[in-house]
Amino acid sequence: MTLPAPRHRTRLRLVAAALLALVATPATVGVAQALPPAPPGVAESRTMLDGLHVGYEDPDGYDRDAFTHWITVDGCTTRETVVERDGRDVVLDSSCRATSGTWDSVYDDTSFTDASDLDIDHVVPLAEAWRSGANLWDDDERRAFANDLAIPQLVAVSASSNRSKGDRDPGDWQPPSTGWHCEYALSWIQVKHQYDLEVDATERSALVGMLDASC
Repeated sequence: MTLPAPRHRTRLRLVAAALLALVATPATVGVAQALPPAPPGVAESRTMLDGLHVGYEDPDGYDRDAFTHWITVDGCTTRETVVERDGRDVVLDSSCRATSGTWDSVYDDTSFTDASDLDIDHVVPLAEAWRSGANLWDDDERRAFANDLAIPQLVAVSASSNRSKGDRDPGDWQPPSTGWHCEYALSWIQVKHQYDLEVDATERSALVGMLDASC
């Protein structure tokens, strides 16, 4: 699997953008729930999906520690930033820990008032990214991917839904809430496109099906 040079340069720009997004994200009190950045529309996403290389995914050598996370910027970790962003009426203490708020898990339509009940999901899991091309990246690129707030790659969801998903792609797992299938497919496609990651045939077929049925 060889990454073409122009897309490699694009990915390096994404590294800088992802880290800039972290620096620019304030740790403030959230009034209304704000979801992750919106993905492109359906037509653009179909074009992105058509442009993804369909290949064989290689899991050899995967180590979660190769993706440094969570990083801390201005006293708040990426996790804490997502928890604050994705909740309503979130109150943070001086350590950036959420002491109160309400969170709606879009994967399974459940609500929480305790941030410790949440996981931060990587929409495209780290292991999935590794076997789709991230095994060829350097440490800075993997660090940026694991903490990217500029695209819809990180979302606060119920711990049970995140752990049910594990590192599976849409060919093997889709959110229990069918109302989120369109957003999930669009987000997955954008992340794979932005980071020039491959898809396998089953994954691609599932994404097409989600777009056709839910968008």
